[in-house]
Amino acid sequence: MDVLKKVPVREQEAKVRAANFEEVCLGYNKEEAMEEASRCINCKNAQCVKGCPVAINIPAFVEQVKEGDFEKAYQIISESSALPAVCGRVCPQESQCEGKCIRGIKGEPISIGKLERFVADWASENGVKPEGCGEKKNKKVAVIGSGPAGLTCAGDLAKMGYDVTIFEALHEAGGVLVYGIPEFRLPKEKVVKKEIENVKALGVKIETDVVIGKSTTIDELMKEEGFDAVFIGSGAGLPKFMGIPGEQANGVFSANEYLTRSNLMKSFKEDAATPIMHGKKVAVVGGGNVAMDAARTALRLGAEVHIVYRRSEEELPARVEEVHHAKEEGIIFDLLTNPVEILSDENGWVNGIKCVRMELGEPDESGRRRPVVVQGSEFVIDVDMVIMSLGTSPNPLISSTTEGLEINKWKCIIADEEHGKTTKEGVYAGGDAVTGAATVILAMGAGKAGAKGIDEYLSQK
Repeated sequence: MDVLKKVPVREQEAKVRAANFEEVCLGYNKEEAMEEASRCINCKNAQCVKGCPVAINIPAFVEQVKEGDFEKAYQIISESSALPAVCGRVCPQESQCEGKCIRGIKGEPISIGKLERFVADWASENGVKPEGCGEKKNKKVAVIGSGPAGLTCAGDLAKMGYDVTIFEALHEAGGVLVYGIPEFRLPKEKVVKKEIENVKALGVKIETDVVIGKSTTIDELMKEEGFDAVFIGSGAGLPKFMGIPGEQANGVFSANEYLTRSNLMKSFKEDAATPIMHGKKVAVVGGGNVAMDAARTALRLGAEVHIVYRRSEEELPARVEEVHHAKEEGIIFDLLTNPVEILSDENGWVNGIKCVRMELGEPDESGRRRPVVVQGSEFVIDVDMVIMSLGTSPNPLISSTTEGLEINKWKCIIADEEHGKTTKEGVYAGGDAVTGAATVILAMGAGKAGAKGIDEYLSQK
């Protein structure tokens, strides 16, 4: 065994997986997980924990994996994380826990994410549940949104003994885990639904088809329905567009709509009630994880797919693993390329996207080099469908119907980072509703902070 290298992870072959929606990564088996865990040097001052937004005791759970006590490893993880099977699959470990792993200074870091996934999957297969709460408290908390922030906050509050109800706008719980992330990265039945069941097993109630701001309001929940506090984890589902000519053409989608229709409504199926368009040549504008998800979905539906991104590969915000998988599957990357117009035929359907070449200039406020147009470089990519993946912002419905709840210029709810406290007494918030679109694990960290803030608030009442 070479202790400087990770134990390889089995995956579906690229040509095979590009034609199906089965999970790409197959994960570790028992022997592989124990071998990988044995690479950990069990640092006294573990930097990996500092890199984890929910502060999992990583050395302790890895040690239990090495010893073969997977149940104990699961309970250690569950003390900090409500969604370990999800995080093991979609967290950007390379820039968080694994990015700070001491083993990675000489050699490759411990494959912490894959070990977390193994432990969570083992627990699911063997019927192991997270340990429940102690003494019940006679106080009610409403959680708005059943995505990673809401589920985490609800789970933590339930463990503290609170009576928690989650209100979800869609017909199915899970938020972005269900509608945003494709099956080939995050299986719904095997992973998401089981993790939600674990949260419900703690005593959390979930009511679907409740649109806060329409069905009821936060003020009504507190004044009329007796909730002592509220956590807003409603995410950021309002898509952004470029504002270029032609964006109203038939065949232009936001990545948010495209992925929701595919992941949640299964619109790619032939008998779907709301079938989705199958493009032959598709341009996905953007370079984040959502852009990769949309591109790889379109590929699986039979399209030739181009990623159109205005910076170079070095600046791609998507995870290295997702870019690698997309390339393996045959996605074409048109980098240093920026759309200026979407072209359409006489019937209003997309038939091309006009672009310009870019070059990188001085760094902008984000620290990335600013893209500059190369004069006279216009050209057309022949496509019949365009998916815009430029990020999302919070829907203003909740903030506009809640008295005393302030938002910033980006329509995000203003909340204290440490506790999630908003400008309205008893109301806390976290995740994408506060930060704008970010990662699952950062939303979970905000959910934990919100639960802590609510507990401190209600303990004083």
